[in-house]
Amino acid sequence: MDFALTEEHKMIVESVRAFVEKELYPYEDEVEKTDTVRPELVAQIKQRAKEQGFYAANMPEELGGGGLDAVSLTLMERELGRANFILQYTVARPSNILQACVGTQVEEYLLPTIRGERTECLAMTEPDAGSDLRSMKCSAVRDGDGYVINGTKHFISHADLADYVILFAASGEEDTPRGKKKKITSFLIDKGTSGFNVRNGYHSVSHRGYHNCILEFDNCRVPVSSILGEEHRGFDVANDWLGATRLQVAAMCLGRAYRALELSIDWAANRKQFGQTIGKFQGVSFKLADMAMQLEAAELLTLKAAWLHDQGAMSDQVAAMAKLYATEMLSKVSDDAIQIHGGMGLMADLPLERIWRDHRVERIWEGTSEIQRHIISRALLRPCES
Repeated sequence: MDFALTEEHKMIVESVRAFVEKELYPYEDEVEKTDTVRPELVAQIKQRAKEQGFYAANMPEELGGGGLDAVSLTLMERELGRANFILQYTVARPSNILQACVGTQVEEYLLPTIRGERTECLAMTEPDAGSDLRSMKCSAVRDGDGYVINGTKHFISHADLADYVILFAASGEEDTPRGKKKKITSFLIDKGTSGFNVRNGYHSVSHRGYHNCILEFDNCRVPVSSILGEEHRGFDVANDWLGATRLQVAAMCLGRAYRALELSIDWAANRKQFGQTIGKFQGVSFKLADMAMQLEAAELLTLKAAWLHDQGAMSDQVAAMAKLYATEMLSKVSDDAIQIHGGMGLMADLPLERIWRDHRVERIWEGTSEIQRHIISRALLRPCES
């Protein structure tokens, strides 16, 4: 059993970390103060990321992406995760759902997104349908050679920056032993399409500069050719994406936790109270020990999930464990980091208050901690069911 990183992995870590420190860190304060990222800064980061080969690193090489395997991509996400979210998000990793594109969709959506010419967002969540996606009310009704879409989506991340949306809508019903169940279809819909409106969402304390929006569909008509994947099979494309995004969230949490731990170690080694550095006090040193241990455990779970993904063997249970533990680890590590720094930890002069504030959403989006525990427990109990 070999846990060592390859030389290629080490090069990825070193080059991405250098990129983050040079191209992203200098703009964190600006984004935190303005709650926005300037278009020219977006263009600058995209260009530098392309020059370094980081842009669309998750997409296949034959399509123009970086073609990184899951372990390499997880290490890259870990290092990018050290930075402000909107800044690291700008080093785009397009949704792998787009690989379901066929025909003209490839030239219209997939390839331009990989090249950085277009940006997508995904729309699943509704005011009355969060974790229970099957209860979504946004509908897509077949009408001749197209569909008429009606309904509302909310909490749709970066829809303000996107050129088009990957929409999931209820397109029918089927009978199951537990009653009727909604069928879901996914669609590619350009912003500006008649009947489709994007407006500002809610003010969030997490991820300044990275906004959520409300999407409204009022008799929005789209052609059959806008279907991504197959009719009524929207969850088929979504399931692949959900596993990958849970792994991505876990990896980014590792990066933030590393940054918080490193700052805490430096503070404990240099800050003096009562005639000695505070790291000499067990109340501080034991916190550092716990932070390092929890971070190590989260990293092992995450890298194991990535390795299994490369073997084609990553289960929902494995992805759920990585996402659950890493997000809850970051909650504890960021809180302890602030406790070690005392009042200074809550000041905007350091990134700790941002890491502490930003971590909270990680236990909610891409599946709440409760949903992850449900996935894990059902996997454990399923073999016992008759």
